[in-house]
Amino acid sequence: MVTGALLTRLFDAAYMQRWNDQIRPVELTELDKQAHKMIVAFVLGKFEQGTHDFDWIRLVEAGLFDYLQRLVLTDLKPQVFYKIKEDRERYRELNRWVFLNLEDELAPLGESFCQRFRAYMDSPEEPSYRRVINAAHFYATKWEFEIVRRANPHGFEMDRIQGRLASQQEQYHDLAGIREIERRPSLGSFIDLCGLLRFQVRWSHVHRIPRTSVLGHMLMVAMVVYLLSLEVEACPQRCINNYFTGLFHDLPEALTRDIISPVKHSVRGLSGLIKSYEKAEMEEKVYPLVPSDWHDDLRLYTENEFKDVVSIDGTRVVTSPGEIDEHYDEDRYSPRDGRLVKAVDDLAAYLEARLATSNGIASPELRRASQNIRRKYRGFRFGEIDFTRLYTEAKHNARRAGDEDT
Repeated sequence: MVTGALLTRLFDAAYMQRWNDQIRPVELTELDKQAHKMIVAFVLGKFEQGTHDFDWIRLVEAGLFDYLQRLVLTDLKPQVFYKIKEDRERYRELNRWVFLNLEDELAPLGESFCQRFRAYMDSPEEPSYRRVINAAHFYATKWEFEIVRRANPHGFEMDRIQGRLASQQEQYHDLAGIREIERRPSLGSFIDLCGLLRFQVRWSHVHRIPRTSVLGHMLMVAMVVYLLSLEVEACPQRCINNYFTGLFHDLPEALTRDIISPVKHSVRGLSGLIKSYEKAEMEEKVYPLVPSDWHDDLRLYTENEFKDVVSIDGTRVVTSPGEIDEHYDEDRYSPRDGRLVKAVDDLAAYLEARLATSNGIASPELRRASQNIRRKYRGFRFGEIDFTRLYTEAKHNARRAGDEDT
């Protein structure tokens, strides 16, 4: 069961500054790095999905487990972390401490999830899905380094960091996706385009602490949607579609910017006009960057992303996946819970507003937004998931003394 305590803990990565011992022209946070990493993992995974030991569910969970580990170990410099990792026993001890630190938040997710987390952390093996995650980690770090190096070309450790990254690139050159990115500049352009969402700040017209980007928001939605999908016992393909819809649902905003809901709904028909413009821009500028056999997936993740849909033998119909989950085998149908993605999208927005007010930002707009979102989901349930409980717990965990809403 997902709890409010876990939701607020997941947001801790938004406070974590990366490269904070170097000159940085822009803010680089752990949340954004992990989000960009999962975009890269999607690209690399597309080229590995035919291998015998690749599994999209394991890829998604590997990204989530790495994220949880970083929540605890963020103060360790990479060279220290990798040095500890070379000693298997010390690394196991470190991971046991990580799990103990997170135990209160993770235990409600169930023993099976906790066992998978511990097994992943303790395993020295590197099947293809884990190599993809590790390579994506390297690529997202290298992407950040190029920004830092331009601001600080002769800085301390720049040459050493560049050498280490070059060595890692060679280490993952056996992955088809790494070679394809080198061969096809358009794939790198797709990753760069997604990376631009790091610099689009959510609620940009309101001061907030922590500031969250559109890309970071997308990862938050993806992770929570995935955990709630497990809670309703969704089939693997449903979990995968829900996760990647969360991860990509705001991708068109890389072309149109983050347009706040009051503006979208201020003029009749404006929201539909924006949607049609986003679709046209995706067709013209995004889909040509990736192989054509990816287009259907990206359309599922970015168009009508808040509608429940099921593809049965390749034909997409608008219906609730839960209604037919037991009647089709996994090879014939591909479901997605758009309503759940929307509910989590709003829940993430609520937490962004609540955390800001809890951190001392006395904004009437943030207070009003959090009240309106919470009121919208009063009594709302998705299967056995009680969103009233989630909002109550999220409010309690984000609140500090004396800060109340109604």
